[in-house]
Amino acid sequence: MFEAKRLHPAAILFNLIKTVREFLFAIILGFISFRDESMLYFLLITAGFLVIFMITSILTWYRYTYRVEDDELRIEYGVFIRKKRYISKNRIQSIDLTSGVIHRIFGLTKVQIETAGTGTGAEASLSAVKMAEGEALREELKTGGAQQADDMDTVDDPPEQTNPSQTISFKRLFIAGTTSGSVGVILALAVAGFSELEEFIPNSFYDNTIEWVIGLGIVILIVMAIGALILLWLLGIAGTIIKNGNFTITKNHDELFITRGLLEKKQLTIPLKRIQAVGIQESIIRQPLGFVTVYAEVAGGSMDKGEDFSSTLFPIMKREEVEPFLETFLPDYAGIQQELTPLPKRARMFYIFRASIIFLILTAVVGFWNPSFIWMPLVLLVGSMILGVMRHRDGGFHQHGEQLTIRHRSFSRNTIMMYHKRIQAFEKKQHKIQSQQQLATMRLSIIGSMGTGTHFAIKDLEESLTDELGDWYSYRS
Repeated sequence: MFEAKRLHPAAILFNLIKTVREFLFAIILGFISFRDESMLYFLLITAGFLVIFMITSILTWYRYTYRVEDDELRIEYGVFIRKKRYISKNRIQSIDLTSGVIHRIFGLTKVQIETAGTGTGAEASLSAVKMAEGEALREELKTGGAQQADDMDTVDDPPEQTNPSQTISFKRLFIAGTTSGSVGVILALAVAGFSELEEFIPNSFYDNTIEWVIGLGIVILIVMAIGALILLWLLGIAGTIIKNGNFTITKNHDELFITRGLLEKKQLTIPLKRIQAVGIQESIIRQPLGFVTVYAEVAGGSMDKGEDFSSTLFPIMKREEVEPFLETFLPDYAGIQQELTPLPKRARMFYIFRASIIFLILTAVVGFWNPSFIWMPLVLLVGSMILGVMRHRDGGFHQHGEQLTIRHRSFSRNTIMMYHKRIQAFEKKQHKIQSQQQLATMRLSIIGSMGTGTHFAIKDLEESLTDELGDWYSYRS
């Protein structure tokens, strides 16, 4: 693949959309500001900028070329200043293919290439290539070190084995949507969006709407509120199904391939050697039902993956299905979930205090200024105290040989399994009250996404056990 190639012409459209999206807020603000007598001038100026954006997108596409030569991906780009980027095959950690709605219409895909030094963005991104070309490029770039190993190996290859694969069912996907707890997230986004648009709403329309809402009966308001919550719940289900539709995980030698998405199809690659820890998450809603989410903390990577800070290995499964899943896809992490050493009973008061202190102060303030509404913070206070008890009950660890399992809870309960060689730092923290109670906080650090650290902490652990874990980490035991 020595011949330099250009991206598919659809990349012109993607570049134009990206540019317009960056200026979208300014366009909306200009439309609102000049919507009266100056509208004609605004439209002319906007049309002029669109022409400039189109010309720039065409030139950017024309000047962007890529090729594979001498075990390197060589990219040349730049309209006025020519830039060259060479990426060695040996540095490439993962190659992901993403196909949005427009990509799938034209049979295209977006190729994202990540290396060990990848930050917030991918090391290289080919925004639009033919699907067959993207798959061929991925295979070509993956044959770097592997081909050399094959040439040196004189032993006959073992019989080819089938690659294990697992796909989520629609029933499980629907359960994942109904128990995702995304109603609060969508509601928060809606409130934030309304607060941004509120200043553009005419005062007369705003006042009339408020008067109309106040004039409605209490029963109608309750029905409307319930209807709004049901709508947000349905939107959460739809979002989960669209994001994780056809979720499939496949193991191929030393890599995991994950394919997901209905509208935007993503194909993610996770090299096993980059997995730093494996986690099992149980939300407050899913835990009583026996459902969990399995995820991995992967070193490096970028925010372009759209995986937040952890990579989901499987969106939802029964708790008893986790062990067979790990035995199939991550056998090194199978069998290390043991009965955990719990936190000492005297640590419970610290957990309750930390969880409820804000609501305790809020209850005192409301009780002083408006005692008739004190029941509202009291409900939150009781809920926070229950959460504190749950955090204390769920905290713990288990160490055996080179393996360490820890469990903690913020709102969801997380069980994290890791190996000694993956832990980058161990820290023991202790304030004066903890010292008097012979308690301590243990903090572990591993390499996380974007090359930054991911940290786990268990608070108010028995001090002697914290010291033992410190000796284990430092090979002093």
